[in-house]
Amino acid sequence: MRSWVTSALGALIGVFVMASDAGAQTDPNFGRGERVSGQSFATRSPVIAPNGAAATAHPLATQTAIDVLRAGGSAIDAAIAANAMLGLVEPTGNGIGGDIFVIVWDPRTQRLYGYNGSGRTPRGMSLAEMRREARRRGNPNAVPSFGAASVSVPGTVDGWFALHERFGRKPMAELLAPAIHYARQGAPIPQTIAMYWANNRRRLEAEFAAGRLQEIENARRTYWCEEDCREHGRMPDGHGLFANPDLANTLELIARDGRDAYYRGPIARTIDSYMRRIGGWLRYDDLARHQGEWVDPVCAPYRDVEVCELPPNSQGVAALQTLRILEGFNLREMGFLSADSLHTQIEATRLAFADRAHFYGDPAFTRFDVRRLLTDEYTQARRAMISNERAMAPPPHAELRIDGDTTYLTTADADGMMVSLIQSNYRGMGSGLVPDGLGFMLQDRAELFSLQSGHPNVYAPGRRPFQTIIPAFALRNGQPWLSFGVMGGDMQPQGHVQIIVNLVDYQMDLQAAGDAARYRFYGGAEPTGDEPDGVGFVAMENGVPPEVRAELERRGHRIRPADGSFGGYQAIMRNANGVYEAATEMRKDGTAGGY
Repeated sequence: MRSWVTSALGALIGVFVMASDAGAQTDPNFGRGERVSGQSFATRSPVIAPNGAAATAHPLATQTAIDVLRAGGSAIDAAIAANAMLGLVEPTGNGIGGDIFVIVWDPRTQRLYGYNGSGRTPRGMSLAEMRREARRRGNPNAVPSFGAASVSVPGTVDGWFALHERFGRKPMAELLAPAIHYARQGAPIPQTIAMYWANNRRRLEAEFAAGRLQEIENARRTYWCEEDCREHGRMPDGHGLFANPDLANTLELIARDGRDAYYRGPIARTIDSYMRRIGGWLRYDDLARHQGEWVDPVCAPYRDVEVCELPPNSQGVAALQTLRILEGFNLREMGFLSADSLHTQIEATRLAFADRAHFYGDPAFTRFDVRRLLTDEYTQARRAMISNERAMAPPPHAELRIDGDTTYLTTADADGMMVSLIQSNYRGMGSGLVPDGLGFMLQDRAELFSLQSGHPNVYAPGRRPFQTIIPAFALRNGQPWLSFGVMGGDMQPQGHVQIIVNLVDYQMDLQAAGDAARYRFYGGAEPTGDEPDGVGFVAMENGVPPEVRAELERRGHRIRPADGSFGGYQAIMRNANGVYEAATEMRKDGTAGGY
């Protein structure tokens, strides 16, 4: 068997071997077609894999996962190895300075397990102190987007070890070895990720120049070195390699000493020292006290499938609520990408987002059972608010939006285990803060708190913020059918709904369901306490026909052109033959693979 180094290098030479360029094969009612025609289409066929599959946002991460599976690792082993690699090659979306959420189908127990790997705010920073910091930064109504005030405890490494303890087979050192190797030798950074990288650099440099970021030299040295780089890779341009030896050293510590290296050992002490030096609030004790949580997924029926998400503090139930509302409409009869279908989907999304803003928060503080939002009685009442003729009109306020950069991946093994994993630093690369010599950026997830007293998501010390990141899963006849996700801020629940509708109502194949033109609603009420901006706005990709856009505008929707922020999709399906199918996002750099 080839070594993982040789195998992964092969992936760089022939990325598209794993997914053919064949045209779409969808339901005949929707035909084959080009994007501009509004018909469903696919950029390539789904990958067919009888023994194991993976889909990630980077070819090298996908190949790493497949190598682990071939060597006898479990789907969890493959997911951890791929996630570690993505922290190196896609730091614009994730890393060990961020949080993690996971859904696992375990074939041994025949059940789904959920894991909430989100961290809490520093216990030494009060709401009053946060408000003072917000005023100092120029916006008294919002937690700062970058800098030390936005940092909460990273939960990813703790999540790796919790998942590995229950479902792993291979030693953690073996799973982290590929990422360590490429961090030292240099890893390829493709063009889309390089573009996000450059955008993050511009934004963080502007924040520092405006006095809103405590320190930037560590980020410069680690991520966008241009002169006298020595060991470090240069600023990626989409055509070369990037090295991060500091991250390699950090991962080696974790591989050798386990979880405690991060939360109670030298990594935690380095973070504490760094935060004290720059005037931040996160402390060693905050890291030492961190522990993730096993949770039960929340599931709801939609047609002949059951869709499952994680409960708050994540936003997954918003996707379930949208689907519950849509179940009362015949979307198939309305027609794919028709004005009736899109109008109904957008209105259902707006209703779910209104509840998301009002009810979601850390369940340890809110004490609200979100399953109440999924009952038949409540769903029928919400559904009755939708008129086919006109968009609902909430009171107008300032335009709002939640953005986030995230990575989603999914793996499946020969025993039938399927893993749906999402991981993020939240906005951009994170807070802008890279602790001394560690090679990763701390997340800015605390930005998603409200500063309004009495709000279910109000900032408090030791509290988990509202989370945009949501892995998803779907069952058919009680058996695993689909592990999937669509990364990208508040596009995520909207993307989940669109994927399920495309698969179930419009009977597309797995790749076509992700390649179909998307819409994105924004401007509604948010869990940060912001109010809706009238009917909000809907951005639409070019595949939505002009006459449909015009009809939606006639019904009162405010339509915006495509802005590139339509998420990133990965999926693995267990088809009727018991064989895996895998698909990936055409809008990003990832691949699907299998064997």
